[in-house]
Amino acid sequence: MNSTILKPLLTAVLFFVCAAMADAQLPNEKFGKPSSMEWDYVGWNDCSDADAIILYKSMKVTYQISDQVSTNYEGSDVSYDNLADFGKNQIDNGSILVNYEFNLRVKILKPEGKRHADVDITYFNADNDKTFNRDELEELKVRVFTRNEKGKVVKKNVDTRSFVSERINDSYMVIHVVVPEAEAGSIVEYTYKITSYRPAFLYDWVFQESIPTLRTKCDIDIPAFLQFNMNVPIHQLIKPSVEVGRLAYDQYRPDMKRAKTFPTNHYIIVGDYILPEDHAFRSKKDSTADNDESREKPIAPFTSKLTTPHDNIPAPIPEGHTHLKVK
Repeated sequence: MNSTILKPLLTAVLFFVCAAMADAQLPNEKFGKPSSMEWDYVGWNDCSDADAIILYKSMKVTYQISDQVSTNYEGSDVSYDNLADFGKNQIDNGSILVNYEFNLRVKILKPEGKRHADVDITYFNADNDKTFNRDELEELKVRVFTRNEKGKVVKKNVDTRSFVSERINDSYMVIHVVVPEAEAGSIVEYTYKITSYRPAFLYDWVFQESIPTLRTKCDIDIPAFLQFNMNVPIHQLIKPSVEVGRLAYDQYRPDMKRAKTFPTNHYIIVGDYILPEDHAFRSKKDSTADNDESREKPIAPFTSKLTTPHDNIPAPIPEGHTHLKVK
């Protein structure tokens, strides 16, 4: 074979082999059954002394919009042709829902790492009886996977009724998730959903936790008529992307013969191989240095703020709290 043809061919093959090897070190994003890679994984070189590790952590956000919006504006002329314009000037909390899906998988590496199986979930829950002033946290499931002496995987569902809820102010509650069943070698999975009536608010997302994180992912699909200022952390380990997407309205009106769709801005932000904030980041030139210049800056959380249309800003999570926090 001609060498001028062989060289680019070998380069392409080498690229795909390297890509496959890199993917092999990343966790399974489907929950319910840890992969063989995750059972064998003990971290990368920079976190060889960790007592626990986050294998995967994700937040998926989608909006749900009802065509019933016209009934909430007296005298408004909302038809099939202009339905997509209704959100450009005002927001109706009763007709726009935000659906969240959260996943977290933690592996306990050492006996002293059992404390990292405990997490706090902080969510909006105003101290009154109005539906629109409460986010609904649903389908909370916590599972502990262990392997016995024969290598057989044993799954145990943790009783969520044992978790403790605490009110931290007039607007927010926190659920203290305690998993006493976790032990060295265990993999713990947490999954839950939140339905929010606050389209002008998005929960923050923390990429850097108290223990190393193999992969963390934030997937947000926002209607284009809602303009957010997205503060994505600028860091070499964080890879953001945005593309145009489409979602369909929930169709209830009899005059609409087919589902109306609308454009979205679809953000995907991924972080891989993230060390904890308090890890001793040393420069290669001077491993004994102990000054600010020898340490990398902490990775900022992902935050957002609605800019258009103007709306009352919902109460933020109290300082010192994050939505999902590993102990």
